[in-house]
Amino acid sequence: MNYVTFCKNYYAVTGIPTNLITEAGAIYSALSEQLHISTESPYPLYPSDYNPEFRFASPDIVYGSVQIETTGEYIILGPVFSVPVTDELVRSYMHDSATPLKYKEVIAEALASIPRLSHIQFCQHLVFLHQCVNHKEISVLKLLGQRAPKQLRQSQQHLKSITENMENKKMHNTYQFECELFQFVQNGNVNALQNFLKNNTLQLEEGRLAKTPIRHAKNLFIVTAIKTAVLGAIPGGVDIEKTYQLLDLYIQECEALQSLEKIQALQYSMILDFCQQAGETKIPAGISREVYTCMNFIRTHTNESISVNDVADSIQKSTSYTMKKFKTELGFTIGAFITRCKLEEAKMLLTYSTKSLAEISSYLCFSSQPHFQSLFKKQYHMTPLEYRKKSGVMDTIRL
Repeated sequence: MNYVTFCKNYYAVTGIPTNLITEAGAIYSALSEQLHISTESPYPLYPSDYNPEFRFASPDIVYGSVQIETTGEYIILGPVFSVPVTDELVRSYMHDSATPLKYKEVIAEALASIPRLSHIQFCQHLVFLHQCVNHKEISVLKLLGQRAPKQLRQSQQHLKSITENMENKKMHNTYQFECELFQFVQNGNVNALQNFLKNNTLQLEEGRLAKTPIRHAKNLFIVTAIKTAVLGAIPGGVDIEKTYQLLDLYIQECEALQSLEKIQALQYSMILDFCQQAGETKIPAGISREVYTCMNFIRTHTNESISVNDVADSIQKSTSYTMKKFKTELGFTIGAFITRCKLEEAKMLLTYSTKSLAEISSYLCFSSQPHFQSLFKKQYHMTPLEYRKKSGVMDTIRL
């Protein structure tokens, strides 16, 4: 099979960016071919126990890979978004792919054209690809069980237990259980929520909501989703519009399902997803929302020449007020934090990209390459090239 042609056809039919890569380099990239832009892949290859693999770049951006067992090549799907593409998501993608800011408009247009998919829908594409190229079957539930570091490995036995309890009507809706559940979601602690659900069989029940088991399960899902969003995610700090967009997507996906097991699996995934969304918005103790907003602004604009005035404008406060509040709460200046974030980004580029020092210096808007090298050595006690050699991590493939 000609896998380049296969990837081109898959992209043409689905609209999902499809890429073919090897450990040595990129063979084909849908977005690069469409936009005539060469960018770094946000999907570094490293040894994995999973094939196919489902990976999060952020709570809203996912990628997937299927290794072609006969050739060793990889088909990479993504990026795919579970929510509408915002300016923030465009910046996040450009940041992760080290794409120069001058391409923002064309990148935004391309990303907006990618179909929105829930995690389960995206996994269905990976399952299909795996069957096409490797002639092997894998269940969506097993693939979802990977759910990457922040996302929670969910055992098949737990899903089976939930389903059996639902079918045997052993679930009980207790006020105390719901209060604890939605508090875990609000707190955004995914690991704690996992342990809670593991030790307390999912007890969400609302009496008889329909005549058939499937319709009852769907109605129960809708009730649970709304409660999780309104009583957990939104009080946990998740943007209201974003919460309702996710809620709509989950309800639409639930309506398309026709088995109790899949509905319960989606319900479990939905609760964990809202919890992670809340966790991403949490502000560390001792830091005000204003300072936290400044920190996030700096982290997401490392490839721009930002000033203290720009940071102050992000919270609509005066420069003097912002500088004083930042230094008081964190113990260091805004300028120092900007430099630190740029240098941390430089470490990532040195490790996972093939960019030269001149390209990295220019991309991160340092005044000159010697200035970049001087700051890097002062911070990490080694030159950028010494760090790249020491990291010993495979170069990221150019896509």
